Amino acid sequence: MPETTVSTDSRLLRKARRGELSAFLKTRRARIAPSEVGLPSGARRRTPGLRREEVAQLAGVGVTWYTWLEQGRDINVSVQVLDAVARALALDAAERAHLYRLADVPTVPSAHAEEPIPEELQVILDHLLPLPGVLLSSRYDVLAHNEGFAALCPLFLSGERNVIRHVFTTPACCNPYAASGLERLTRMVGFLRSAYARNLHDPEWLRFIEDLRGRSAQFAALWERNDVAVPLARNQVIRNVATGDVTMIQTSMSLPSIAGAWLQIFTPVDADAWTKLRALLAMSPEERERPWREHLVRDHDVRVGA
Repeated sequence: MPETTVSTDSRLLRKARRGELSAFLKTRRARIAPSEVGLPSGARRRTPGLRREEVAQLAGVGVTWYTWLEQGRDINVSVQVLDAVARALALDAAERAHLYRLADVPTVPSAHAEEPIPEELQVILDHLLPLPGVLLSSRYDVLAHNEGFAALCPLFLSGERNVIRHVFTTPACCNPYAASGLERLTRMVGFLRSAYARNLHDPEWLRFIEDLRGRSAQFAALWERNDVAVPLARNQVIRNVATGDVTMIQTSMSLPSIAGAWLQIFTPVDADAWTKLRALLAMSPEERERPWREHLVRDHDVRVGA
């Protein structure tokens, strides 16, 4: 395809997005009553919802700049300004992501560990028992889990509840994914790299990546490869001090209702794995934790809770 044709198509696509952006912002503005944001309604108000200058005021941006944005003009926008506009218009997660895409900004807001998780997701996780299940953010933060996951992978729920950070910074003797081969670790980092591309301007993401690169030479080397990947259903050997290694089939599912979030479900691969999983679930939390505490004292001279 000739370069001029590609360039023309790109301009037309950008123009179409800006037109959609204009219509989207107008409808979001029109649905908010001034009284809902502490502004007087006024007897002579002709505009449904908020005026442009009121949105600009609430967002802390210039009226002219916001007017140009709503008119669909070809202007550059930053993540910080879009976030301010999203807050002013009370956009939900799906609407914020839509705003980013229409404004041609690659960063899409993602789920983080501190955000509330819908109750029905916890109900679903609990009904997966005896199968372990966990809800992860695109950054591998543990957002929710069931008792099966707590029994199988207790380390991931201690301290910083982040799977990939534990995987790359925990000694092999007590690392749940210690038996993971290079291919699996490369795929984990590749999935993180794919998610990072949608969060390039997020300061939390930048701090997270730099911290992990500084703490793990292996992670830093894999990150520099610039590989991208998606999770696949594969066997995963889970190290558990209470029962010994447990081989599970790890199945991943995306979750469109929460931006960037995904489910991991672990299914025992054979009768031996089922026996070990049932043994873990039959133990009390104290019985499951005791071997880990003894291991930490014996092999790392660490006394938990001391």
